[in-house]
Amino acid sequence: MAGKLRAVVRDLCPPLVWRNLSLLRDRIRPHQQPAAEGRQDLAIYWDAEMAQVLETWGDGNAWNEIQFLMSQTSGRALDIACGTGKVISLLAEVPGLEVHGCDISDLLIGKAIGRGIPAAYLKVCDATQLPYTTGAYDYSYSIGSLEHFTEEGIGRFIAEAARITRVGSFHMMPTSRSGRDEGWMKTYQSFHNCSPAWWVSRFEQAFGHVRVLDSTWNDRISVGKWFLCHH
Repeated sequence: MAGKLRAVVRDLCPPLVWRNLSLLRDRIRPHQQPAAEGRQDLAIYWDAEMAQVLETWGDGNAWNEIQFLMSQTSGRALDIACGTGKVISLLAEVPGLEVHGCDISDLLIGKAIGRGIPAAYLKVCDATQLPYTTGAYDYSYSIGSLEHFTEEGIGRFIAEAARITRVGSFHMMPTSRSGRDEGWMKTYQSFHNCSPAWWVSRFEQAFGHVRVLDSTWNDRISVGKWFLCHH
């Protein structure tokens, strides 16, 4: 009966309303069910509703923080898994900073181009195999992306970020509110919900110095952390 009622409600709801209700449900009662390791939920990055969510995901928290972190930088920076390019557009006001972006989804890159970011600054690619030369960028960053990679993919992502970055690489992601390594789980999409120490051990394999800062982003099961990595 509950399943039939849920189906009726979904049929009656506009897609975006249903999506927002689902997100609210996960914040109130997250579906902390184990997910099959080795599988990423990639199809979501070609979902038009997900693209709309990415337009506001970091408002008032992570996006304020990346602007502060990058405010005194200059040179070239790469937004890894840049989505629709919202953060690139926010950083356009930083004097002397040229921000490029890459994402696995041509749909999202198309939206970034549509908002006015030069196509020459953007690439469709896999973050675990970046098509840039070693040391091509002074800085790199990612926001709410790295946790969705498999454990093998996380190592390759970090190694690639270290390879293409000369100065510093900044990464924000959820860490477990419990402080435990809860592992690979499934809410709306699969992700790692682990302790800051778990993440530091991964970053230290590629970077000489790693500093952890609190983010104001949070949900019921996770708190945001920034990992500031330098060679």
